[in-house]
Amino acid sequence: MKVSVVTAVRNGAATLPRMLDSLHLQNHGDLEHVVQDGASSDGTVDLLRAQGLAGMALVSAPDSGIYDAINAGISRASGDVIGLLHADDVLAGPDVLARVAQALADPDIDGVYGDLQYVARDDPSRVIRHWRAGEFTRAALARGWMPPHPTLYLRRAVFDRAGLYDTSYRISGDYDGMLRFLTSGQVRLSYIPHVMVRMQMGGASNRSFAQMIRKSREDYRAIRRHGVGGIGTLMGKNLSKLPQFFGQV
Repeated sequence: MKVSVVTAVRNGAATLPRMLDSLHLQNHGDLEHVVQDGASSDGTVDLLRAQGLAGMALVSAPDSGIYDAINAGISRASGDVIGLLHADDVLAGPDVLARVAQALADPDIDGVYGDLQYVARDDPSRVIRHWRAGEFTRAALARGWMPPHPTLYLRRAVFDRAGLYDTSYRISGDYDGMLRFLTSGQVRLSYIPHVMVRMQMGGASNRSFAQMIRKSREDYRAIRRHGVGGIGTLMGKNLSKLPQFFGQV
């Protein structure tokens, strides 16, 4: 089973080496790395060419935002299964993609997800927040549940059937996409109860108060768009993060 890992990056040279190392360590043999670089100016492209996987599919060109870049990468991917790995994220162990392929050997499963750890930017060994995702149920969507997006791997057929990410979102296109996959897309997910990805704290959605407000507005738009709830769903989505800082779900 060929697994395509898509990386959308712009000026990520500072964190890319750790991410690339985590890909090099994977023991799943049939792996494709598709990189969509947004015309970086910090040496990202040179670093990728020097340290990237053999056969890496790299394109560097301006884009209109993160979801435009992700969509371009997915469109170029040739794998049976597609997942995302950003420049400041790492796969948590050498068997992550092997677990993905093993779970998707079941033809009744459309995708898999697992657990996620947020780590300190100044010390990636220090875990700040542990997101233990748990099993998916449709009812959980109304309580604000979603799979950790960086751990989500989907069959190519899901994107063919349900579409790519909506570029009208600037921050919450991943949430909107997952709600679409899990509602009208009728995606059947399997949960891998292991930490799959370690992600550095301090993403685009929480860099400022204005960004947090914008994210909440976009989240609410996605919730209403896919008919999974209302303001209570948005509140549940935000409040569910609090126990993750204490190692609980």
